[in-house]
Amino acid sequence: MTENAEEVELPENEDELFEHYSMVVDKGQEPIRVDKFLVARLEKVSRTKIQDACEHGHVFVNEASVASNYKLKPNDQVRILLPEPKVVEDAQPENIPLDIFYEDDDLVIINKPAGMVVHPASGNYNGTMINALLYHFKQLPVVKGNEMRPGLVHRIDKNTSGLVVIAKNDNAMNKLTRQFADHSIDRTYIALVWGDMEKEKGTIEGHVGRNLRFRKLMDVFPDGDHGKHAVTHYKVLEHLGYVSLLECKLETGRTHQIRVHMKYIGHPLFNDDTYGGDRIVKGTVYAKYKQFVYNCFEICPRQALHAKSLGFVHPTTGKRMFFESELPADMEQVIERWRTYIKQLRKL
Repeated sequence: MTENAEEVELPENEDELFEHYSMVVDKGQEPIRVDKFLVARLEKVSRTKIQDACEHGHVFVNEASVASNYKLKPNDQVRILLPEPKVVEDAQPENIPLDIFYEDDDLVIINKPAGMVVHPASGNYNGTMINALLYHFKQLPVVKGNEMRPGLVHRIDKNTSGLVVIAKNDNAMNKLTRQFADHSIDRTYIALVWGDMEKEKGTIEGHVGRNLRFRKLMDVFPDGDHGKHAVTHYKVLEHLGYVSLLECKLETGRTHQIRVHMKYIGHPLFNDDTYGGDRIVKGTVYAKYKQFVYNCFEICPRQALHAKSLGFVHPTTGKRMFFESELPADMEQVIERWRTYIKQLRKL
């Protein structure tokens, strides 16, 4: 579910609806409200849309319509009717400010703030970085089948900040895309993670793919039976007591790769509300410590992850280029707080 998902009113006439999803509840499922069950499993459907469907009698369990608070049992058959999805052929230009880090005739590098979605998709048809780019640059190269992503050769998560490179012509699009496919792009991220890392550096390997039960989540499949090959290299920059500051380098670029890899090794990203970092994972039971952590959550209300640098071969000149950005204020402030905290702790 996206936080800024577009909401639509459900039509009263069921003829205007279609069966969007049908599923059977797992044998080991504990009793759970049907709306919570659907929210957890339907990646592109908001909680509001699911609750509206329940109110209009368009959610069925064993072919009987149910309310949103209906408790599901193992082997129940669940079906939900939703309106035909909105079809948008092209992304539309919007006058949204952009932090342009670098620009030439072939490419532009954007320093994306946390909270900005990179490209239009279901639930995010406007207000994205691509909508802004279309306003500022008018013409961007489009790959057939990806009309909603002009100029885009890679992306970062909505609540991850940092550098994104955009192609301004077909030549740049083709050559930059090839470098990403060949894994020859240098990408460095700064991450604040829970726990004191035992090793100063390491490599995490494990296929990354959709969680088999909760489709909105990614998961690691160490045996490679699902997902795609993924490799993340990390080194510790600072030990900060109950958290660690890391530099992460991507060898591959899978959805949520750093976030899910760090969770896999038991060190979820600080305040990552998708992968368990938005609670106190490490530390003491004292009230003062809990308040300190909650204050940090308020300062940095998203996963503490920043795409710090990009290195690649320029598509026209053939020269190696390297760009590096500063940490955003929210992460910098939280890191400074942890530095102060650990200094005080060591004095005790």
